[in-house]
This record gives sequence, C-alpha cells and structure tokens, in this order.
Amino acid sequence: MSRFALIKAVLGPIMRLMFRLRVEGAGNIPGTGPVILAGNHLTFIDSMVLPLVCDRQVFFIGKDEYVTGGGLKGRLMAWFFTGVGMIPVDRDGGRGGVAALMTGRRVLEDGRVFGIYPEGTRSPDGRLYRGRTGIARLTLMTGAPVVPFAMIGTDKLQPGGSGIPHPGKVTVRFGEPMEFSRYEGMDRDRYVLRAVTDSVMTEVMRLSGQEYVDIYATKAKAA
Repeated sequence: MSRFALIKAVLGPIMRLMFRLRVEGAGNIPGTGPVILAGNHLTFIDSMVLPLVCDRQVFFIGKDEYVTGGGLKGRLMAWFFTGVGMIPVDRDGGRGGVAALMTGRRVLEDGRVFGIYPEGTRSPDGRLYRGRTGIARLTLMTGAPVVPFAMIGTDKLQPGGSGIPHPGKVTVRFGEPMEFSRYEGMDRDRYVLRAVTDSVMTEVMRLSGQEYVDIYATKAKAA
C-alpha cells in the first residue's frame, strides 16, 4: 500500500466524521489524464481536505517550511504532506513563481492531477480575490482541462488559518471541466491569460457563493 493510500484509509474516515464532509461533483474530475483543480483558499486545512476527497492523488505546491520543521510535529507534517502529494518549493525567492509553474507543468505532462489556488494565498476575510494568471499559463501550455472547486466552511473551523480545527461542517464542491483549446499557442498573450483566469474565478465564485473582490489578496493583506 502506498503512503497516500495509507493516509487516505486512516485519516479519510476521521476527517469525514470530524468535518461532516459533504463532497459534490467529484465525478467531474476525469478518471485519467492531466487535470488542473483550481479553487478558493480559506484556511490551512484546505490542503488537508482536498487530497482526501479525491479518488486520484492530487499533487500541489506547498511552502518548503511545511517539510523542514523540527520535532515530532515537524516530522509528522512532512510525512503527511509529502505523502498526500505536496511538492515543496521555496516560493519566497525571486524565482519562486517560475519554479512553481514549471513544477505544475511537469506534473501535468506526466498525466497527473495538479491542485492550485489561483488567489496565490489564503483569503484574509473569506471573500474571493483576483486570480493570478499562472493557472491560465498551465492550462494553455499543457492542454489540461481545469476543474474548478470550492471549499465551503473550512474557515469557520479554523479561523485565522492556524491552531487545531474545530469539528463542524465542510462542503467541497467541484464544477464541470473547463477547456481552453481555442487559445492554444497564446500562453504569452496577457489579455488571453487574464480572460482565462477570470473565467475560472467566475466559476469558483459561482460554486462557493463568495463575494468577489477584484484585487489581489496579497494587496488586501498589505493594506
């Protein structure tokens, strides 16, 4: 049994019980081939919930500090996150964004599932913020369809994104696959990249019911 299968078998039922998990539209995720899962990001546990509600293993970028911590807690975090599919990348450096993009491209070219939060960071107030265009570049470079998803309720269980989450109710809602083959070869056109990104975020907003704010979440946090 793989480490991913073991984690899912052990922690999956516990998390489903603790969070009263409701999963809608999971059948929209293609069973084979490259797929991009793109959704909102409310709190830390989003990255624990998403891999455990999908039949296919989801690979995603995470801060390298999640796997470099010391002590028992640090080792457990590293074991869990690398086991469910997190790929650690130093995103704080000048080339962090490029490294994340290329990592995602490799995952998709291998025919696997890549998860991404287009906002680039957790929402500071529960609203949905403007998406970064990396999601558009990935789908146009690889031809992978985008399956939008919405996390609903995770921020109520872990306010502020830290600490032990409270028991409660979480819904994960997947939309229908989106494909952008009509823009093939246009992954350097900034107007196309923005249009594709905005169309994905519009669908995430529809699924989540969040209020949309047309600025980047990082700017809102810095204000």
